Amino acid sequence: MRLSDADIEQHLADGSISIEPAPSEDAIAGISVDLRLDHRFRVFSNNSVTHLDLSGDRHQLERDIDRIMSKEIEIAADQALFIHPGELVLGATLEQVRIPDNLVGWLDGRSSLARLGLVVHLTAGRIDPGWDGQIVLEFYNNGKLPLALRPGMVICAMSFETLSSPAKRPYNKRTNAKYKGQKGAMFSRISHDQDTPDGKN
Repeated sequence: MRLSDADIEQHLADGSISIEPAPSEDAIAGISVDLRLDHRFRVFSNNSVTHLDLSGDRHQLERDIDRIMSKEIEIAADQALFIHPGELVLGATLEQVRIPDNLVGWLDGRSSLARLGLVVHLTAGRIDPGWDGQIVLEFYNNGKLPLALRPGMVICAMSFETLSSPAKRPYNKRTNAKYKGQKGAMFSRISHDQDTPDGKN
């Protein structure tokens, strides 16, 4: 069952859900709360890597990922990052979100942005029970023109769904969680999958 706007406000008031900076009243409507765009990004660099072997040697994969990902780029409040058609860029929500172990969060891109070709998250729409951190967004320009992203713009919305019972293994209590306390546009840690029993975090 999804939380209504009244329920979201109650969870924020009692601290069971935390969103910092706190959302304005206008940001909460229906079944979701709007989240804004952070000022930090990562883009893919041109390089000589021919492919990524996702299940190959861990150390080689780490080196290759390091070669294709830029260092973190910071955009001033009055500037924009341009995403060109066919380009993938990592960004993050401005807000840090904490979810209790009896809820799961769902992230949705804005329809108005999708109609211009912007995909806000390619696959990572579920935010696990026990999550605490900023949320990385995988932007892809599926349109015909470059799109300008500006820090602080409303970029997505999050809704919350109740679980049948509290999670036995919430994200914040898993020793093998790769993105715990995530800040900014953290790049892939898929090479750490070999350290995890299920290879899914």
